Amino acid sequence: MTSPELAEEVLDDLDVLRARDPRGLLPAVAGAGAQVRETARLTDEAGLDRITTGGRPRGMVIVARREGAVAASVLRALLGPASPVTVDVVPGPDLPVWTGPTDVAVVATRTGAGAYAVAPAYEAARRGVSLLGIGAEDAPLRAACSTARMPYVPLPRSRVRHTTLWSLLTPLLRLATGLGLVGQGAADCEAVAATLDEVAAECGPARESFVNPAKTLALELLDALPVIVAEGSLAGTAATRFADQLATLAGLPASGYRLPDQRVAARAVLGGPLAPRDADDFFRDRTDDEGRRLRLLTIRDTDAAHHDGGGEREPRSAAEAMAEVLRTAAANNVPVSGLAEHGEPDRQARLPRLARQLAVADFTAVYLALALDQERSQGR
Repeated sequence: MTSPELAEEVLDDLDVLRARDPRGLLPAVAGAGAQVRETARLTDEAGLDRITTGGRPRGMVIVARREGAVAASVLRALLGPASPVTVDVVPGPDLPVWTGPTDVAVVATRTGAGAYAVAPAYEAARRGVSLLGIGAEDAPLRAACSTARMPYVPLPRSRVRHTTLWSLLTPLLRLATGLGLVGQGAADCEAVAATLDEVAAECGPARESFVNPAKTLALELLDALPVIVAEGSLAGTAATRFADQLATLAGLPASGYRLPDQRVAARAVLGGPLAPRDADDFFRDRTDDEGRRLRLLTIRDTDAAHHDGGGEREPRSAAEAMAEVLRTAAANNVPVSGLAEHGEPDRQARLPRLARQLAVADFTAVYLALALDQERSQGR
């Protein structure tokens, strides 16, 4: 296991970071704000009015996997339970049997290739479903959308794998706004891009570990087994993304729990057999540690919808459940980290606040992968 001291040296050495990052993950993550602006322009040029002029659909089907599925879950959480339309997320290649001419289908993929992306596009066209495609410039999916005379958002080939979340989410936000499902203020792409630029300045490779929130969190996770607990559905999308990035980029498994519905499971894990029990000695020789130690990672959303649970035994709100989880961690000496809780996160609207969390999560996963030299060892 890489020592924290050696890892910190690696993270603060720009030449070493460049050598360990052959795909350019760090520049790609740092350019997320520019990615939003470029994709917003490409979406506007694609001609969404071919879909939006038809009025509000009965339902929306989003065909997506991994990053596309996370983007779809963000949209669903943003719409919330009061959404005027149903939003289904499916992996493809099949469309739900109920999909018809009064619905909208979106195929969101970085490559725009493969049966799971192309087959549902042709099926949507056959059924008369309004279709939006998102993928690479010269992908087979573009031909399918062109055949159906439906809009297509062409993503530049320069997009780097595992860092294209905002290229897939931005068209979804634009579409939801055009259909009147969310207001302009709730899905403001420019506000999101500005927030991503702020995070790039705060978490960029030139910023040293002791003043860099993403590097600090990466060092805290270096010898940890993360237990990610999210406050509500929107924060839950960040938890899903973070766990996937930690596993995919750094090879680090993480468990995720969304509050309040998974409160019992989260508390059981934090108080279970993997909990340290004994008080942590900060000055211990960490080379003597055996295996990884549980670390609670919280993702907060102070605007998460909740129900009044006053007087009831079980907390009915995400905030109350989070307080219980934190008490359980403290009682079992499980260390706690918070994702993107530096600065003044509450000054922002919900979507920019989520963008901040997602960006710090991406930076952290990349830094952890580079500290462990995962990129070169996997030959990616």
